[in-house]
Formats: sequence, structure tokens, C-alpha cells
Amino acid sequence: MAKNYYDILGVGKSAGKDEIKKAFRTLAHKHHPDKGGDAEKFKELNEAYSVLSDENKRAQYDQFGSVGANANDFYNRGGGQGGGYGGGFGGQGFDGFDFSQFTQGGNGAQFEFDLGDIFGDVFGGGRGRGRQQARGRDISVDIELSFEDAVFGVDRVMLLNKMSVCDNCAGSGAEKGSEMMTCATCNGKGALREVKRSILGQFETTKTCETCKGSGKVPKVKCHVCKGNGVLKRQSEIKVKIPPGIENGEMIRLSGGGEAVAGGTPGDLYIKVYVKKHPMFRKEGNDLVMDLKVKLTDALLGATYVIKTLDGDVNMKIPEGIRHGQFLKITGNGVPIGSDAKGRRGNILVKVDIVIPEKLSKSAKAKVEELRREGL
Repeated sequence: MAKNYYDILGVGKSAGKDEIKKAFRTLAHKHHPDKGGDAEKFKELNEAYSVLSDENKRAQYDQFGSVGANANDFYNRGGGQGGGYGGGFGGQGFDGFDFSQFTQGGNGAQFEFDLGDIFGDVFGGGRGRGRQQARGRDISVDIELSFEDAVFGVDRVMLLNKMSVCDNCAGSGAEKGSEMMTCATCNGKGALREVKRSILGQFETTKTCETCKGSGKVPKVKCHVCKGNGVLKRQSEIKVKIPPGIENGEMIRLSGGGEAVAGGTPGDLYIKVYVKKHPMFRKEGNDLVMDLKVKLTDALLGATYVIKTLDGDVNMKIPEGIRHGQFLKITGNGVPIGSDAKGRRGNILVKVDIVIPEKLSKSAKAKVEELRREGL
């Protein structure tokens, strides 16, 4: 009994090419053997799609209910290269098919095929999805900052030895004053078409032209610096603006700062920041936090302490009777808020650590005893 290819793909007889293709992609993803699907179902889906996606095959199928031996089909049953292929899509599909004939020359037929080309359009890979612009390699580097530079931000200059655009020809590959000509290899198209035959039919792919790197133009006289490549390996100076308040371990992405590639776009530069610890401060959001050791007498009677902030010395008053662990605030000397280091800023939070003496002199002990008698 002839198979109903429309039911196999789950579409109606009036379905257009896009609807058929979409249905096939969805089902092929589901039933692909590499994804744990049913191999027989997958073969059946390919059989249905190979017929319904081809106008001539579909017309013959709609008229006769099958694609017979007279169809202009790579998988026909009658004579030629298809004679020993187990019946083709019009009959039993892949049943009894010997794939070794493609590599061992069975029945005199020898074909070279690439499964990446065959299934690329179905599963999002392969070279059958059209020409894509080349992209340079990404680069990752580490930099170390002082605590102060991390708080206020800083401009840094790095020297990287990497593939970069040639300064002499600005990436064109042509000597200064030389004109560009149409590439003879691809006739100015920037790409070459390749036609391959496979177990699923004839596939056409597009490959970037290696001569012009996809631009369609070649220099009449090549640049003497980069030899016509447009890029070369050299030491490049990279300027990086570190924003205020950056965190330890944070990553900065510099678009286009990676390696350049002929005929394409450069990769990106990723900069991982390491911040040195400060002997006094630790960063918490936009605030700077520090611990301050306060003598017991200063905690009881009050005092003034000099705090060495990142902006200079600040006098801070310790109020009478302050408690251990209490926080005091120095307003506006913390981390800049936003990208402007001269704009609003966080605060400095000072945690009071009252120091209790381990030993007392006789006179000091007598005075403390006196305080005890007073109920303190």
C-alpha cells in the first residue's frame, strides 16, 4: 500500500513549502536516532520530505500516489546508478539499503558525501545554511588593580601581541594608491557554489571564496606590509577605561578588541579584573566599611579620632558612651555612584571595636573598683 506522505509529516495536501519544511524539521528533531528517536520513523520522514519538497516529485505523487521508476529521481528503481539501492523512496525507502556502496564502490557507484551537509539545514549546522562572515578569535586577559583604582576608576593601556588590521592598507590588502579588481575566482560574488549528491538527494552549498575572503574584490597590487592579507600579527596598544566601583573578579568586554581576521570582523577582548585588598577598607556596594579600635576610656568619655580615608584625613568624633559594635558614618567619602567619579558617592561606615585591656595597673584597678562602687 502506498504511503501517505502528508499524514507522515502531519500536513494537509494544500500545505506550502515552508509549512512542509517546518513540519519536517520539528519531527526530524524529535525522531533523530542521535537524539534517542526512532530510526525507522526518521527514515520515513526523510522519504516523505524528499518527495513533498520537490515540485516534480510531489506532482507525480499527487497524481499517481507514488513516485515511480520514470520519475527524475536519484533514488529511482530502474537502471543506472540507482539499480541496486533497495527500491528508493517510491518503494521500501531505506529497507535493505547498503550504505557501504557509497564508500566501497558497489555496483560501480562511488559518491562522496558529508553528513554535515545533509543534516545541516535540519539541525542548524552544516555548510548548507549559507555563507557567514568570518570572525576573529576572542582574547581573554587578566589585570590587577589597586583598591583605590577599583573604587575611583582608571584608564589603563595594555600591549597585546595579536592579529590586527594592517595600518598600511587599513585592512584592504591593497598597496596605497592601488585599485581593487573583481576576483577572478568567484567573479565578484564572494562565494562559490558546490553541488553534492548524497543519500538524500542533491544538495547545493555555498562556500566563501578563499581568494578574496568573501569580499569579491582583490588588490591589483598587494600591500607590502601584510602581503595582501589585510591583517598581520603585531603588538597593539589597547586602551581600557575601568569604571568606578568595579568588583573583584568582574569581567569587562571590549567589542572588536580581539584578533582580526581577513575578510571578517574581529573578535572581542575579555578583561578579568582582580582587585588588591586594602589594609583598612572593604567594599560593600557603594559604601566602604572599616573597623576602628577605640579605647575603653574614649568610649566612655568620648574622643576625636583621625581616619585616613581614600580622600585624605578626616576627623571623626566618638560620642560619649558609644557601644561595642556600633557603626559611625562618614558621609560622602565612599564609592562613586554611577560612571562619574565626581558625582554622588557612598559613605564610610566605621564599626567601633572597644578594646578591653587585658591587664590593669594597681592604680588603674583601684579607679575601676571605685567606678564599680558607684554602680558603673
